[in-house]
This record gives sequence, structure tokens and C-alpha cells, in this order.
Amino acid sequence: MQSMYFLIPISLVLFVLGIFAIYYAIKSRQFDDLDNESQRVILDDRQFRREQLGQNPAKPSSSHPPKRQDPTDEQK
Repeated sequence: MQSMYFLIPISLVLFVLGIFAIYYAIKSRQFDDLDNESQRVILDDRQFRREQLGQNPAKPSSSHPPKRQDPTDEQK
């Protein structure tokens, strides 16, 4: 019975802290845009920054990747 005098106030304090944490998260607008935040992890950072700034990434002129140059080709 004596442990109840200790456990009940501790549980009430934890409850109030939880309510405060939820209130703070809502007030700081952490739940406003849940869809875009989940997609940001998947997208490439550079692509995401370009979309945020309104810039379009450069499109390659052909469907083939650029040809790699050997270091020996530059020396000739």
C-alpha cells in the first residue's frame, strides 16, 4: 500500500509530461505535412532541392550514358 503513494504521483507526472509533449508537437506544426516528409526520404537530395527552388534538372540529350574516357586517352 505504501508503494501506491509513490507510484500514483509518478504516473500522474508522466501523464502530464506526455500531454505536454503532444501539445508542443501540435503547436510547433510537426503534424502539418505528413505526405511530403515521407517522400523526401526516398528522393535524391539534389532533386528535392531543385524542386523546392523551382528549377528543372537538365535532361540528357540521348538515352545512352556518356562515354567514359580512359586516363590514357587524355595523354595522347
